Amino acid sequence: MIKLYNTLTNQKEEFQSIEPNKVKMYVCGPTVYNYIHVGNARSTVVFDTIRRYLEFRGYEVEYISNFTDVDDKVIRVAKETDQSVEAVAEKYIQAFFDDTSQLNVKRATAHPRVMNHIEDIIQFIEELIQKGYAYEADGDVYFRTDRFKDYGKLSDQSIEDLRHGASERTNEDDNLKKESPIDFALWKNVKPGEISWKSPWGAGRPGWHIECSVMAGHYLGKTIDIHAGGHDLTFPHHENEIAQSEARNGAKFANYWLHNGFVTTAEGEKMSKSLGNFMLLHDLVKQFDPLVIRFYLATAHYRHPLVFNTKTLEEAQTNLERFRTTIHNIDYRLESASEGETIDFSDYMNRFIIAMDDDFNAPNALAVLHEFSRQLNTLVSSESVSKNTLEAGRRILTELLDVFGIVIEGTKELLDEEVQQLIDQRLQARAEKDFAKSDAIRDQLKEQGIILEDTPQGTRWKRG
Repeated sequence: MIKLYNTLTNQKEEFQSIEPNKVKMYVCGPTVYNYIHVGNARSTVVFDTIRRYLEFRGYEVEYISNFTDVDDKVIRVAKETDQSVEAVAEKYIQAFFDDTSQLNVKRATAHPRVMNHIEDIIQFIEELIQKGYAYEADGDVYFRTDRFKDYGKLSDQSIEDLRHGASERTNEDDNLKKESPIDFALWKNVKPGEISWKSPWGAGRPGWHIECSVMAGHYLGKTIDIHAGGHDLTFPHHENEIAQSEARNGAKFANYWLHNGFVTTAEGEKMSKSLGNFMLLHDLVKQFDPLVIRFYLATAHYRHPLVFNTKTLEEAQTNLERFRTTIHNIDYRLESASEGETIDFSDYMNRFIIAMDDDFNAPNALAVLHEFSRQLNTLVSSESVSKNTLEAGRRILTELLDVFGIVIEGTKELLDEEVQQLIDQRLQARAEKDFAKSDAIRDQLKEQGIILEDTPQGTRWKRG
């Protein structure tokens, strides 16, 4: 049974989906005004990995992740670059897909955009006004937080505490319009030069929080299984989503809330664009193997802070290379292995599942995979190992690595015809004791990034 840490209750709970063997999951996506940074990438990879594990465990996952394409930041970039808001959003949405596809992130079931749901948003707000949960003030519309008695339950804060600190989070003009300083905007009156849509309250655009409530409901229904995002979204974004959704629908919004930890610098400082200490994924994938980046982001515990720097990436590369070597060793050994009995590897599978069932504990699951990989390397060196055993071990290892989004191509797929011919020529040269030719071919392959290893079981290779 899968147990996950629910931010709503601050404890681990057994996961029970609303519908048997189906999961409705909504993950807050990026605001598309720039390339995503490593912190955004972590959230994307983390919940893609959780989705993969749920699918591995037999669930059909309906996975929705939005793009915020109408926002102060998008509007600012549009003005600075003399482009339309639509053009800016489209550019960075495509950049998101290009960059995250290199990390082997699966496309969501749907990637809704705010601009495509304006009518739904207006209708949602109208219903909140009709029920007394929202009010109009000079073209703006605000949510009446005092009316929602459970406000603060996700972030574990009281109305009184929130009201006390609200003045520091809002400007004076907003407070003059609001009934309470903790009320939040559902609709914003248009400002000169801004993109806008017609509404019953005048031209304007949606507030930030309303979009996810509307789009989650549109695609997944009034109550969903899992709502997820970065830890920084717990308050106010997710808190406000709960308030407006449950006020309008009269039903629980999400049964489980998952939040991933921050990405930090070596000094422990949160990585963010506002602090100027971020690394763009768009640049990082040009410097490092994207699967190494994916491996590091996917195999840390999702709720814990993650220190991200060049050293940690190099460590991840070493660990990933060990798995690649294991797969390649098996591929070479399969050619000479004989038929025979198959060793039972179910214990590794079971221990992996136990680890991941415990709030998706990737580090413990990864430890199982390292142990499994070591055993497979030992078996490869055994003269009596059967072909069936190697094939079973390879299949299980690749299946479990795939949960982390790691796909390791086999030796034969990676080697093109020219490289294979060079390896064969080198083997012939060694057999003829032409060591000068053999060394020259080794150096030639090295220049192409192919590292050869001569072992008692034959010549193996890996990418350098």
